[in-house]
Amino acid sequence: MSSSTQISRAYRSIRSIVNLQTVVVTVLACLSTWTCRRLEWTGDFPLTLVGTAVIFPIVFSIGGAYKRREAALDDYGAIKAHGRAIYFATRDWFPDTNEHLQADVRARLFELLDSCRTLFVNPVSEMPIHEPRVYAAFSDLSLFINGLRDRGLPSGEASRCNQFLSKMMISFEHIKHVYQYRTPLTLRTYSKVFIYVLPVIYGPYFAYEAENFATELTFVMPILLSVILVSLDNIQEHLEDPFDQVGEDDVMINAEKFIERLLDEGQSSQRLAV
Repeated sequence: MSSSTQISRAYRSIRSIVNLQTVVVTVLACLSTWTCRRLEWTGDFPLTLVGTAVIFPIVFSIGGAYKRREAALDDYGAIKAHGRAIYFATRDWFPDTNEHLQADVRARLFELLDSCRTLFVNPVSEMPIHEPRVYAAFSDLSLFINGLRDRGLPSGEASRCNQFLSKMMISFEHIKHVYQYRTPLTLRTYSKVFIYVLPVIYGPYFAYEAENFATELTFVMPILLSVILVSLDNIQEHLEDPFDQVGEDDVMINAEKFIERLLDEGQSSQRLAV
């Protein structure tokens, strides 16, 4: 990876966690500090309140959102693995397999992944619109497996393919629940309230501490606290929905690449057979 690419990615990452909300909270904190220092409203507040009221809940929410993302990745991998197994069965379990049959299963697998991608990148409110397409793709794949019996696939092998399909559906339902449900809304609302309130309330404390600093350093602490709190909240917000393609760590369903790999593997298998 070139240095310019790394710099570009670092810039995008910084932009994703430092936004307008960061500026608003920072300005409020600095304004509160300036007012308290001018009016000599100072006080030595305990910083443990910041950790208890904000840092701990946000870190807890980040941990929960990260686990949801990892669970979605595991299930996405399971869908791809079992889909590849069905493709291999079509390619390798028939002595008279042909490109038309392999292209058929690739098209059905692409439709399944593409419909999943369409469902998950759109808002949950549009779920009734996009979800039927996913189940239709599963149904088409089921009919395809059933048709393999007519081509001479033994019942035991067809049953194994149906098990692969069943596991794909289970993984899809798991991902759908990650897509539908978020970490506790009340906890996230609580954290956001204190992110806006605490930097302002701590104005007297920042003014108190600033008495020991040079004038130029008066606003260092309110700025740092505001940036830290809001950045943590933004990180949690980006991890909250791992499919919206907004954050740097989102799950990307790349149906085109998956089918391209299947095609490459099929061609490699033909060359080895020759």
